[in-house]
Amino acid sequence: MRSMYRAGVTAAVAVAITATIGVGAAAASPSSGNDGDRNNDSNVVFVQNQATDGNTVFAYDRAGNGALTLAGSYATGGLGGALTGAVVDRSASQGSLVADHANNELYAVNARTNPVSVFGVDGDRLHLRQVIGSGGNFPVSVTTRGDAVYVLNARDGGAIQGYRNNDGRLVRIPAWHRDLGLTTFTGSAEFTHTPGQVAFTPDGKHLVVTTKAASNSILVYGVGTAGQPSATPTVRAETGTVPFAVAFDSRNNLEVSDAGTNAVSNYSVAADGALTLLGTTATGQAATCWIAASGDLLAVSNAGSASVSALTATAGAPTFVGNTTTGGGTVDASFTPDGSFLYVQAGKNGDVDAFSVNGTTLTAIGNVTVPNAAGGEGIVAW
Repeated sequence: MRSMYRAGVTAAVAVAITATIGVGAAAASPSSGNDGDRNNDSNVVFVQNQATDGNTVFAYDRAGNGALTLAGSYATGGLGGALTGAVVDRSASQGSLVADHANNELYAVNARTNPVSVFGVDGDRLHLRQVIGSGGNFPVSVTTRGDAVYVLNARDGGAIQGYRNNDGRLVRIPAWHRDLGLTTFTGSAEFTHTPGQVAFTPDGKHLVVTTKAASNSILVYGVGTAGQPSATPTVRAETGTVPFAVAFDSRNNLEVSDAGTNAVSNYSVAADGALTLLGTTATGQAATCWIAASGDLLAVSNAGSASVSALTATAGAPTFVGNTTTGGGTVDASFTPDGSFLYVQAGKNGDVDAFSVNGTTLTAIGNVTVPNAAGGEGIVAW
């Protein structure tokens, strides 16, 4: 499997820190900005570069035709990190930059230095509110629902750590920590054998964790009304599939990108967390790792083929629509909230490719190059 990542463009596959550092608005002022009328919240795309010498989130204004213009850059207060063996996707994960619309915030992971950064969102401007420890080693993914926030740490066997959002600041809840207990791999195998994403189900009753090749499993934790995860997860083993990332369709079914088989698998989620496979569809591409959904339209990034596959979700196996070319090293992607545009990171050169969406048809608009973002991941179309 490792050769799939190494050939040209490659991809796919402690006790919590309690100190919290408050940061004033002056420290979060943009290094470049727009002093005129600011766009409303629905017209901004945020991109994280995960630079190892200083992680930064860039804000781009989105024009009516989908074109992007740089509006500002915001230091996270931490450093990006790279798993051993990484080339075009340093953290080999999805969800490293996540929107919290309920609290008007943006969360960014800092894998090398381990904290999570909390930004307040004001149009196309960000205000760094907090930098707080991730509760583990090498945070790669964040998920949120209501006032609950969970962070996935990839190293040391993996762990999830939960927080309560208290008036815009995260408070770590020690009882909301779960070690995943995955086998630890070193060397180039680390890249494919660390967990890939944590995500709430749409009803907030479960947390889903993908393990990639560490155990070729999908872990599902029940979440109580108070927000605490179950002591142990329900485990869905999928030998050889390398479950990488997830999204949810209009039926609230779980759509999983399988990097090992270059396919998308559709699962129903039972009340007890058990997953039932409804069908699988191949993309015909290489390194099918990231997945974004807008209703029943699925956009799947294929890092080894420099393409996005479009599929439509059904009650069974997804229906394959077609492949669209992107820049090299296709990684993370995000639809706009109304589904009219799709923005895709191309990790080889740090580009973001923009596409208009008409039904299931993607039409290229253009791209921008994000500073120092080769290998970076994390994009949110706010």
